[in-house]
Amino acid sequence: MFDTDEINELTQAELTGKWVESDRQVLPDDLEMIPPGLILATVLGSVDASRLNGHHLVRVMKAHARLEAHFAAEKMSVMAELAYCPRGGPQAEVVRDPVEVEFASTEIGTALHLTRQAADSQLGFALQLRERLPRVWELLASGLIDVARARTIVDGTDHLSEGTARQVVERIIEAAPKLTTGQLWARIRRLSVETDPEEAKTRYEEALSERRVVSQASPDGTADLYGMGLPPERVVAITRFLNKTARTFKANGDPRTMDQLRADIYLDLLQGNHVSGGPNRAIVDITVDLITLTGLSETPGELAGFGPVIADIARQVTAEQDNAEWRWAVTDPDNRVVHTGTTTQRPTTALKRLVQAQHRTCVFPGCRMPSGDCDLDHTIAVKDGGPTTENNLAPLCRHHHRAKHQAPWKPRRLPNGDHQFTSPLGHTYTTSGIPPP
Repeated sequence: MFDTDEINELTQAELTGKWVESDRQVLPDDLEMIPPGLILATVLGSVDASRLNGHHLVRVMKAHARLEAHFAAEKMSVMAELAYCPRGGPQAEVVRDPVEVEFASTEIGTALHLTRQAADSQLGFALQLRERLPRVWELLASGLIDVARARTIVDGTDHLSEGTARQVVERIIEAAPKLTTGQLWARIRRLSVETDPEEAKTRYEEALSERRVVSQASPDGTADLYGMGLPPERVVAITRFLNKTARTFKANGDPRTMDQLRADIYLDLLQGNHVSGGPNRAIVDITVDLITLTGLSETPGELAGFGPVIADIARQVTAEQDNAEWRWAVTDPDNRVVHTGTTTQRPTTALKRLVQAQHRTCVFPGCRMPSGDCDLDHTIAVKDGGPTTENNLAPLCRHHHRAKHQAPWKPRRLPNGDHQFTSPLGHTYTTSGIPPP
C-alpha cells in the first residue's frame, strides 16, 4: 500500500512500474483497502483498462465508484460552506454568516451551469448531508455508499424530525453499503413507521384523503392515466391480478408483450369488459406479527410487492380475507422461520409454503421480487443430484433464474442460510436468507 510520502517521492512512471508485468497490468493486491483520495486517484490514473481481464475490471470499476462518491461528498461539503459565505472578492476575509445567505444557490448554479431548480436541489441536499445527517455524509465521503443511496436516505427521512431521522440513520448505517436503493428505501420506510407509528398513521390518512385519478396527454399522441394516493393493499392485489392474467394469456399463445397485455387488461377492466382466462381472485400476501394482529402492538406489516405498511393496514387486510387462503409462519427471535401452515382453501404443497415463508423475495442479491411471483429453483440442479428439499430450494425471479442458467451465475447455500452467488467474472456476492428487520 502506498502512503503520501511515497507518492511525493515517486514519479508516475515509477509508481506505475510497481505493478506492470508483461502484456497485462497487475493491480495492487490491496486495491480495495486504499481509502478514496489522492493515493487511490493516482493509482487509478495509472490503470490501462485495455490490459485488464473482466475480473479485474470489476475491481477497478468499484474503486472508481468509491472515488466518485468521495469527491461528490467533498463537493457537497464545499457547497454547504458556500451557503454561509458573505459577499466579498478574492481578498475577502474568511468569515461565515450565522444564517444561510439568501442567494447562495444562485452563485452555485451560475458557477456550475445549473438551472435554478437544480442548484436549489443540490444545495439543499448538501445542507441536509452536512448539517442534518452528518453520518450519511461520512459514509459518502468514505466511498461506502454512492450519491443515489445518500439521496435515498435523505429523501426517505425528510418528513421526520431531525432527532428521529438520525435514529433511523443509526439503525441502517451498517447495512447501507450492502443495500440497493430499493432495499434501502424499503428499510427506511419500515423504520420510519416503527420509530413513530402515530405520525406514520396520520401521514397515511392525510395522503389517502387526497387520492385521485389523473389523466394527461402524451407528446406521442397517446394518453397516461394515473391513480394517486391509493390504498397499497388494493394496488398490490390489482397489480398481481394483472400480472397473473397476462401470464395466462401469454402461456396460451397471445402475441402481445407482457406490458401490452397488462395495459389492455387494465383498460378492459375499467371499461367493465369481462376478462376471461385470468385468476379467480386477486391474492394479497402480507406478513404481520400476531401481537400487532391482536392490536397489542403497532409494528408495521410487510405487503409483498409493496413493502412496509402501517399496523392498521395490516390488520385491515387480514380482516378482509374471509374467503382467501391464509399462510402463516412462526419465527424465532432472530426472524428465522421455524414452522409454517395454511388454511385448506386451494393449498399449495407444504414444501413450497415453507420455502416462500423463509424467503419473502427472490434470493438474488439486490432483488425484491416477492417470492410468490418467483420460480422455485433447485440450487443444485436435479440432474446433478440436487434433492427437492428445503435446503436446496430457493425463489428466483424469472430474470435471475435465467441469469443463473444462461450466464451462468453459480449459487451456493451457506451453512448459516445465506445465499452466495459467483458471477461469470469470478466475483462473489452474498445475500441473507433472513428477512431484514
